Amino acid sequence: MTTTFHRPALTVLAATLGLFGALLSSGVQAEGKISIAQQFGIGYLILDVVRDQKLIEKHGKEQGLDIKVDWNSISGATAMNEALLAGALDVVSAGVPPMLTVWDRTKGKQNVKAIASLGSMPNYLLTNNPNVKTIKDFTDKDRIAVPAAGVGFQSRTLQIETAKVFGNDNYKKFDNISVSLAHPDATAALLAGGSEINSHFSSPPFQYQALENPNVHKVLSSYDVLGGQATFNVLYTTEKFHDENPKTLPNSLEDSLIQVSEILRCASATASETGDNLEGLKRDLAFSVVHLINMAKAELERSLECVQSH
Repeated sequence: MTTTFHRPALTVLAATLGLFGALLSSGVQAEGKISIAQQFGIGYLILDVVRDQKLIEKHGKEQGLDIKVDWNSISGATAMNEALLAGALDVVSAGVPPMLTVWDRTKGKQNVKAIASLGSMPNYLLTNNPNVKTIKDFTDKDRIAVPAAGVGFQSRTLQIETAKVFGNDNYKKFDNISVSLAHPDATAALLAGGSEINSHFSSPPFQYQALENPNVHKVLSSYDVLGGQATFNVLYTTEKFHDENPKTLPNSLEDSLIQVSEILRCASATASETGDNLEGLKRDLAFSVVHLINMAKAELERSLECVQSH
């Protein structure tokens, strides 16, 4: 089953609470059931392939287990982490900064830990304001859309760059003009113009689509800020779910990730088409999809090598 939430920032809390109620009503999940959440964009293509090919279910059957997989699409790390800690979701995906935050805060309690990285890819800070050439040009009149203001990958990356430019004490300088908004909605606002949202710390494929508009330009790339290629997003779960579901996780999920790595290596054209279908991409963006697949594949292989060596 797939549940997709398309909502503006003001309805995030209500929709998240509704999700909690629906998922928690069934009580504690037994072995053979897993609820997974992903966000929007090519950065989650690995999970798209796992879902599209029903790989977790297939690997579960190999172990004599019928696994029911509940897929959810949620925008923003805040909602992801809240759902995970509430027990409404079993496995979530988000950027490295929010994962590290919840890992640190749950030590000795839920003990949230990473499962695998999903890919390395640049995220672009975009704007349709012609006066903004660098972050020094932002004013209180600008509004920067991010998936999770203050905590997500994009917000933390902006804070790092802000600290470099304005000093460590001012790293939150642009938090007051940051707005939580899902990538699809933020892209639509940026392209339409005329709204308070005139900037967007975006993600593939949305940033490439936005840059086709001559009124939109790039201010910076996350790679510029982080000093080069860096892991973008990861899968993570609680220690309790990991320990109580050895056949579902790590066995079936890890086997699925390994198989996706093989799929991307041998059939990136097929995976690209899957990405097009799931994200509704235009055909002229296919080149970026294939490029990002290769980047995600390399990151996944490094992650799985680390997992298998321990």
